[in-house]
Amino acid sequence: MKPLDWADANQRDLVDALERVRLVMTRYVEGSKASSEIAPAPAEAGIAPFALAALVELFGLSDFERDVVLLCAGMEMDARFGPLVGAALGDASRRTPTFGLALAALPAAHWSALTPEAPLRAWRLIELSGAGLTTAGLKLDERVLNFLAGINQLDERLQGIAEVFPGHLTGRAIQDALAGRVAAHLGSDSVSRAAQIVAADDDTRLAVATSTCAALGAAVLRIRAAELPAGAADRFALTRLVARESFLGHAIPVVDVSLDVDGPRIAAFIELLPAPVIVCAAEPIPLLSGRAAVFEVGESTHEERLRLWRDSLGPEAARLNGTLEGVCAQFDLGPAAVRAVAARTRMRGAEASPDESSSLLWDACRIAARPRMEGLAQRVEAMASWHDLVLPAAPLQVLHTIAAHVRQRHRVYQQWGFAAKSARGLGISALFSGPSGTGKTMAAEVLAGDLRLDLYRIDLASVVSKYIGETEKNLKRLFDAAEGTGAILLFDEADALFGKRSEVKDSHDRYANIEVSYLLQRMETYRGLAILTSNMKQALDPAFLRRIRFVIQFPFPDAEHRAAIWSRIFPARTPTAALDYERLAQLSVTGGHIRNIALAAAFLAADRGQDVSMGHLAEAAGAEYAKLERSLSDGEIRGWDR
Repeated sequence: MKPLDWADANQRDLVDALERVRLVMTRYVEGSKASSEIAPAPAEAGIAPFALAALVELFGLSDFERDVVLLCAGMEMDARFGPLVGAALGDASRRTPTFGLALAALPAAHWSALTPEAPLRAWRLIELSGAGLTTAGLKLDERVLNFLAGINQLDERLQGIAEVFPGHLTGRAIQDALAGRVAAHLGSDSVSRAAQIVAADDDTRLAVATSTCAALGAAVLRIRAAELPAGAADRFALTRLVARESFLGHAIPVVDVSLDVDGPRIAAFIELLPAPVIVCAAEPIPLLSGRAAVFEVGESTHEERLRLWRDSLGPEAARLNGTLEGVCAQFDLGPAAVRAVAARTRMRGAEASPDESSSLLWDACRIAARPRMEGLAQRVEAMASWHDLVLPAAPLQVLHTIAAHVRQRHRVYQQWGFAAKSARGLGISALFSGPSGTGKTMAAEVLAGDLRLDLYRIDLASVVSKYIGETEKNLKRLFDAAEGTGAILLFDEADALFGKRSEVKDSHDRYANIEVSYLLQRMETYRGLAILTSNMKQALDPAFLRRIRFVIQFPFPDAEHRAAIWSRIFPARTPTAALDYERLAQLSVTGGHIRNIALAAAFLAADRGQDVSMGHLAEAAGAEYAKLERSLSDGEIRGWDR
């Protein structure tokens, strides 16, 4: 920590240094040869290194190069320098120093300071304007000028690409231990002073990176990999700015890789960067093999997550003890997210009952996990309840069993030891099969609502790619993001990927088998509920079917079930006029079509200022049947009082 008077002392030191160079320039203008006898002022005892001395040490500046920096700084900070430079150049209108002037006027001058590899130009400390090396105007870079003045702010050219923050995001022993290993690697004399921190979760990777930087006494210079330039010249210029910023700000560059990894661009950037660097990614970047050591973050244990929650909640944890077990079993949030959720829970703790606090904590965890799934799947608001679901007793019982498996997963797997027996098959997977409109999606909504978990719908048709390997990449990206969110994944239209593949006719069929196997493998290891829907169960390969834990057939509803659906389809506030559900059940359609007819009839009635009647429903049914290219028979609407 710098002393409180460091800024004032630094200012005095800089003023003294500028005055020394001003006197040198004055004597040069006057023709004196005694300029080399003017020595720098001694540093004050007990004060931390001043900015000028730090700049000299960081970039290895010679005395001459230091004085060139001061000459240019004087032009910005001291109005007396302008006339001096004009007089020295023999042109009062000129106010910009040159290398030629510096070589002639400043002591210990050497030509090598002008070369591109020398610190002044290599680190962009000095900017050149105009033609000719010795006649081009010199200007001190603004970031360097601010540094000398004691202002250590991020270079504006890095805005939007990088950000600097201190901080130490930790809370898990496994992460702190790994951070120590990464710090030892970066602090060693190893040729490879680069490291890859690999974890599926963004917060986890960043937590290890910040802990590593803290162990090395450095801040974090976070670089957005998506913003790295593609052009070689721009990339080289950026590496110089980033490296210079890391030196000036005493920070370590941390390249934060997004889901779409551009390996060649990142590898080229790392190769050019003359500074220790950390790469944070969901998986190792092959092109960095041998250049950056890989450190994979192990999965956190239930006990570690529980300890982090208790530490973050403080006294409030005692009121939520029962809830915390369920939260830790269902959600695996990063340390930053845990602390943010805990802070909100503590704020509401004084005014809420334990049950209310528990509910708030659970919902806050769901919300905190949602950003991981943005852009990967469509979140479905779970509005349906068990009352809305009309099914035969057998499939309904299986749905209740699925809910019980999700709720009790931690107790059975962890507390009762089933997970220790085998790591295979611990995911909860289900196949919902049946004609369109029979309630497959509604059943997923009911489970999500009952379990108070988010439901995400994934259209497999958009995931499957004709390019070899792309489908697995898409699925990996999805499952990696979903891990730890507790979300229910609904893979709609599974027929887009599944098919009867027992007979492999060509390479495409063989690769389709690999895609299906990969999906099922990820479903088996996913720490949540994954559901597939299909309209054609018979098209699925039995070998694939055996790997799914629950298979539910959603039948076409009979008259009794159709009547039950009709009786529940209208909200309580909808005005109806003597609807006969038994007669409505004569329409041979699924629940999805029943909803369409009911909704269309409601609009007809509302537009006419009437209550929903059988006549409106008959009219709406005719329109729905026309859409299905079916004729509405007299038998289906016989006895309807319209």
